[in-house]
Amino acid sequence: MAQFLGQKWLLNRRHVLRGVGVSLALPLLECMRPLRAAETASRAKRSVFIYLPNGVNTIDYQITQAGEGYTYSKSLMPLEKHRANITPISGLHHPHGLGHHHNCSSIWLTGGKIGQSERNTISVDQLMAHVTAPQTRYSSIEMSNQGHSLAYTADGIGLPAQGNPGVVFRDMFTEPKGGIEKQRRGLQWRGSILDAILGEAQTLGDQLGQEDRGRLEQYLTSVREIEVRTERADKWLDTPRPVVDPGVQSKLNRDISLDRLGEYLRTMYDIIVLAFQTDMTRVASFSTGNEGNGPAVPEIGIKQDRHSLSHHNANPKLMKDLTASDTFNIQQFSYFLDRLSSVQDADGPLLDSTMALYGSGMAFGHSHGNANLPLILAGGGGLGIRHGQHIDYNAQSNPEGYTYDLDTAANHYAICHNPVNSKGHLSNLLLTMAQKMDVKTDSFADSNGGLSEIVS
Repeated sequence: MAQFLGQKWLLNRRHVLRGVGVSLALPLLECMRPLRAAETASRAKRSVFIYLPNGVNTIDYQITQAGEGYTYSKSLMPLEKHRANITPISGLHHPHGLGHHHNCSSIWLTGGKIGQSERNTISVDQLMAHVTAPQTRYSSIEMSNQGHSLAYTADGIGLPAQGNPGVVFRDMFTEPKGGIEKQRRGLQWRGSILDAILGEAQTLGDQLGQEDRGRLEQYLTSVREIEVRTERADKWLDTPRPVVDPGVQSKLNRDISLDRLGEYLRTMYDIIVLAFQTDMTRVASFSTGNEGNGPAVPEIGIKQDRHSLSHHNANPKLMKDLTASDTFNIQQFSYFLDRLSSVQDADGPLLDSTMALYGSGMAFGHSHGNANLPLILAGGGGLGIRHGQHIDYNAQSNPEGYTYDLDTAANHYAICHNPVNSKGHLSNLLLTMAQKMDVKTDSFADSNGGLSEIVS
């Protein structure tokens, strides 16, 4: 195709086919991006972050061999078929998050300091969204089955997250009632209110002291972000949403109880895949539960929530059930990778253009140990991510490597509280992912360098 197509022939990403009274937004096609010489820079780049609450049964989760040729642990066996496209990572932590207890999810993507007098900082997904937003209808989507968002604005304010799969689907793929003009009037009304708020704030700011002025500016940052989203929504009004096959629509546009956790998770994963496939967004976050009462798994006979299981106090039955819950949740993540592998856009499988980070901000939930975090990076091969090895920052702390003592549980739990490698910051991984999404920065939160091991 490249030999007879000039650049002026390229179709706009919002190009719409119109005929017999029907408007249909086109999917991502080969002719919608510059010719092959600029392919790497122009291809769609996507990232998704998926949170597992309360850590894991780290005895059954821990991989003990560093590098290539590692043996999968009991909990991670569902991912073995994806070996070529995943990288398990051990030994990372957030220095500011040590001893942070039940708020681990709030700093998982920020690396921020959270205390009585401190506010959170921007999450890495929102840094990415600032880059990708001009190309998509939605800058990002936030999902959480228990209401706790992973995404935070530049002002450290948590973005609202939706937990009902049907609502998530309808918000993205169903035209609101009343038509475009009603939507535009609503957005214009919202814009007028925002203008009034900003105007009054400027007058008020001239009367405030320096400390209050700083607080006001933090508030106005959130208002300006709403303003930007409002303006973006208005620009997209004349572009019809993608038409979804009725069979797919009936599968995804429905309410699902957490009593059917597997079906719920797979549906949410399918919605993310569809959102990426139709280029509605390129950034997503999904918290599969909060640390207060992460969901049980009734379909495999586990009736206790993940919080209760994590406080097992070495009870063999609870530990066994926690491992079963871990394995079940990882099976659903494996399903997500299956879907990303099978669905293609103009550049190939979505998995090649999507980085997916799965894990937790806690390792040993019984005593809230949040070092040696359980983390798995998947996909992104087309973005320059290299897989096929277990990256072990515990082993990197010693020239002779590191020997895991899983037979003596107390010894292993100790490294889930106190980092073996003080330089192994989770923010280093987040920084590398941000850079692969074209975020122009040399640092993020408490990073002390990127993860060169995952860069091809």
